[in-house]
Amino acid sequence: MKDLSNILDGLPLIKVIPQDVLKLLLKNTQIIKKHYAKDEIIHMDGDRCKQMEVILSGHVVIERIDQEGNLLTITEFFSGDIIGGNLLFSKNPHYPLTVTAKAPVDLLAFSKETTFSLCTHYPDFLASYLEYVSDHTLLLGDKIKHYVQRTIRESLLTYFESELKRQGVNPIELPMSKKALAERIGVQRTSLSRELQKMKHDGLIDYDATHIKLL
Repeated sequence: MKDLSNILDGLPLIKVIPQDVLKLLLKNTQIIKKHYAKDEIIHMDGDRCKQMEVILSGHVVIERIDQEGNLLTITEFFSGDIIGGNLLFSKNPHYPLTVTAKAPVDLLAFSKETTFSLCTHYPDFLASYLEYVSDHTLLLGDKIKHYVQRTIRESLLTYFESELKRQGVNPIELPMSKKALAERIGVQRTSLSRELQKMKHDGLIDYDATHIKLL
């Protein structure tokens, strides 16, 4: 617990639980620490959600495979984010998408019973839990809708514009390979390359192996 204390103090949902209660729950295995290696599947599409999981460290992606077999990254989760919080108390608590560790992941798993007990006894925990679930359910729904409806060009421009705002420079540096970018927007690598060439020809962008310039 000593090694975890600094990490747990930085997590909004965890830090509202009294330290003595948290230690007891960990000791009694009512909260379990789990580890997943890079590219390991945490939950498959259709798996039953039996626990709420808080990410301690690492990088988690929510993915789906479309009808053409393309892998589409819907959204990404990092330290402090919650997996399964919106499903745990549902009448149909099954994951609609695949959850994968994009990098080594450590998380804390709370059973349904433990989560309910904490919500009942600690109003700050309940408020933090409901706030997170509400905000991220809307966010995830919007991302699914936008990714499904957008063309490859629209998805690329949205991503480039968000990176332009984040990096504050033009050209922007691609923080991932083109293969990873293709997976992120749910298309084949060849389709991505073809669309980038069309966008360059249309005078929208210029690019090299590692940078994209918005024109």
